[in-house]
Amino acid sequence: MATFYIDQHGCAKNQTDGELLAGFLTKAGYEFTQNPQTADFIIINTCGFIEAAKKESIEAVYSLKAAYPSAKLILAGCLAQRYAQDLSRNMPELDGVFGNGDLSKIVQYMSSVRKDPCVCAQEGICSGERPYIFNFKGSAYVKITEGCSNNCSFCAIPLIRGKVRSRPADQIISEIQSLVKNGVYEINLIGQDLAAFTCDNPEAKTFSSPLAYLLSEISKIKGDFIVRTLYIHPDHFDTGMLELYKKDPRLLHYFDIPFQSGDDGIIHAMNRKGTAEQYEQLINKIKSELPDAAIRTTFLTGFPGETDEAAVNTQNFLKAIKPMWSGCFAYSREEGTPAWSMKGRVAKKIAGQRAQKLGAIQSEFTAEQLNGYISKDLTVLVEEVIIQEGLAIARAWFNAPEVDGAVVVRFDTDDEAQVKAVQEGNVIKVRVLTCTGIDLDAHFVAVVKAAPQTELKYYRQ
Repeated sequence: MATFYIDQHGCAKNQTDGELLAGFLTKAGYEFTQNPQTADFIIINTCGFIEAAKKESIEAVYSLKAAYPSAKLILAGCLAQRYAQDLSRNMPELDGVFGNGDLSKIVQYMSSVRKDPCVCAQEGICSGERPYIFNFKGSAYVKITEGCSNNCSFCAIPLIRGKVRSRPADQIISEIQSLVKNGVYEINLIGQDLAAFTCDNPEAKTFSSPLAYLLSEISKIKGDFIVRTLYIHPDHFDTGMLELYKKDPRLLHYFDIPFQSGDDGIIHAMNRKGTAEQYEQLINKIKSELPDAAIRTTFLTGFPGETDEAAVNTQNFLKAIKPMWSGCFAYSREEGTPAWSMKGRVAKKIAGQRAQKLGAIQSEFTAEQLNGYISKDLTVLVEEVIIQEGLAIARAWFNAPEVDGAVVVRFDTDDEAQVKAVQEGNVIKVRVLTCTGIDLDAHFVAVVKAAPQTELKYYRQ
């Protein structure tokens, strides 16, 4: 029986692709291994979004080939999809290039690995069984759309993953029901832009948006679970769906809205339609409807044409919306995108300095909002337990996987009941003691929900 190992890179969308690859191969009789040393095949599931991610993926090829020369290396994912022919010709270390189109073809491809790349057209959305979840216990991503048609001028996603497509609503509901039945507590809805979700169901026309209809259908699912929506384009955010959040507490008041800039000239150069004033009004609307809302956003500094004045406008915009979390990245020039040929390029050093400035501003808002939880009780999902030190790493409802801070939980290792309660995948109640940077320190109070024994297998690299 041939064994395979997946070296995972990139975003949550890519993670679900890796889980599907593992599912297709396992069903076909291949054996998944968590140790690359025992693998007959090593699949490098790459990211190709920005230059740094490309370099990371390429370096993975060289390091894995050197460490495990007898294994066959298959390059998959976004980088493989975008540069399949070049990589196949110029990297003798590779035994195959697969891409990220129709993932179900991985079984046929690996049965006769060849240098000719297998790159399928970006049509539909591949789905299938996911016996392995590449996440912490109790949490899973559910992809509802694939590709993107927003065509932001800096973004290569449409070149890699094609135009936006949506999964059928009943298929999404069925997958969530299955995950919940198998003990998944946290469902994270993902796509390049969740607001781009479309649906043919006649009933959907009675809702303010197809996404609102989908959330309504998810609310009908019985069970103890929570739902987080990740990445909603600000130009398409449907405020009508906020009524659903008021009715179902399982729909987390967490909104990931990447604004990218707070300067109108740069916003429009990015091929976005709104203005800083309109975006500020959107945040005010959300906060007025849901006062406890946690806002996450992203900014891109150093975009072509970004002047000192434009950078200050973005800083002022950040101060106006006061999100709980924000990330910031210096612009990466990507070939094939409209921004590639734009004039007014900004030096990397300046872009980096502007990103640091935004980070410093954001740290004040994060600390201010986190301090509001001191001496309060929170329900958290335990991710990791360090039993020797009597502490665990957990996340509250306002902590999205990977990108936000965490809750550090302290418990008594001499108390058998506490040790049993503070286990990976368990949902527990904690009392917050203090805030340290972007994290909260807390102590254990009580168990809320113990993770059930299921057939799902969780795996983290």
